[in-house]
Amino acid sequence: MFIDEIKVHARAGHGGRGCIAFLREAFRPKGGPIGGDGGHGGDVVIRAVKDLNSLMDQYYHPRLFAKNGNPGLGKGMHGRAGKDFIVKVPCGTMIWKLPSKESSEINPPSSESFENDANDANEGNDANEGKPVKQGDRSVMLDLEADDIPIKSEPTPLLKPIAELHAERELVADLTEDGQEIVLCKGGKGGQGNRRFASSTRQVPRFAQPGEAGEESKYLFELRVMADIGLVGYPNAGKSTLLTAISRAHPKIAAYPFTTLYPNVGIVDYLEEYQRVTVCDIPGLIEGAHENVGLGHEFLRHIRRCRALVLLIDMAGVDGRDPWEDYTRLLDELSLYDPELTKKPRILVANKMDEEAAETNLSEFKKHTGDINLIRVSAAFDVGMDKFKQAIKDLVMP
Repeated sequence: MFIDEIKVHARAGHGGRGCIAFLREAFRPKGGPIGGDGGHGGDVVIRAVKDLNSLMDQYYHPRLFAKNGNPGLGKGMHGRAGKDFIVKVPCGTMIWKLPSKESSEINPPSSESFENDANDANEGNDANEGKPVKQGDRSVMLDLEADDIPIKSEPTPLLKPIAELHAERELVADLTEDGQEIVLCKGGKGGQGNRRFASSTRQVPRFAQPGEAGEESKYLFELRVMADIGLVGYPNAGKSTLLTAISRAHPKIAAYPFTTLYPNVGIVDYLEEYQRVTVCDIPGLIEGAHENVGLGHEFLRHIRRCRALVLLIDMAGVDGRDPWEDYTRLLDELSLYDPELTKKPRILVANKMDEEAAETNLSEFKKHTGDINLIRVSAAFDVGMDKFKQAIKDLVMP
């Protein structure tokens, strides 16, 4: 299962309280205050690693709680500090801080409302005549003698729209390098023991500091796959087949659209040059993807991390679409979603050239789009793979 977005609740450890203690030893009956300080709370640390490719761990463990610090001890001994909670995430993870107060939280009823309800119930049914009847957090005035009883009840939205929630979030970190770390939540400081407050005028302090609370908030982890090449095309254009032909990746392949529901990453090795290129198979795009039609934004955001793009066109038109229209629509969707995507280096690949209609469509394609350089391949039969692999290598490693 591929998880690329998850909401987590992070809380750092609280600091331990300071100790109130006095020294009692032989020949020192009044040794004075000697309470130790409390231990500091543990931090919540996020670390990016290259060995992961999904937010699976956070999906099953969304509560990231660090250990609290231990309280101080007598004889001036400090409490043990809380252990840091280290969370490993894939490279390319963006961390967003969510608003502290979300509209999904329902305010509890006040004690005043409970008292009013109790008084109304004690006064009897006659006392309720002409008064609004309470229904949850709304009131409706009922006139039982009227012929028509108009009741206008508009549901109160409990959840904010997704777009509004995304607009309010704040970017905390963008982890792109292996081993990169940030402290998401800082642990609270331990409280000072009573020996810290001894002075010439206050020789017997009988108080100590409590530990500070650790930072706490809710965050959204968003993974944007980092790859050298992004395969972009319409559903059933042969992207997964192409990825299987050039790498050892094994994405699901079938003769129907939307077979790929999440990005798949394959590695193309160039053994003679001791180099490799990562290729990401992006799920198929449809018209209106920039407006989040279907799962448009879920797919398009992964393309932003790619260094170069490969536009894969079904030149045979097996789904009844014209290849030149597919090419124009793909560029339009990329431009409408993010104009920077059209500025990335890209190559055009004509797939399924083994079909009978492919040659005819290729001639019409050049008439509508001009003389554009493209690579002719047939991924199902490994035709043109060497030329394609060399082209993507030259694209990202000139």
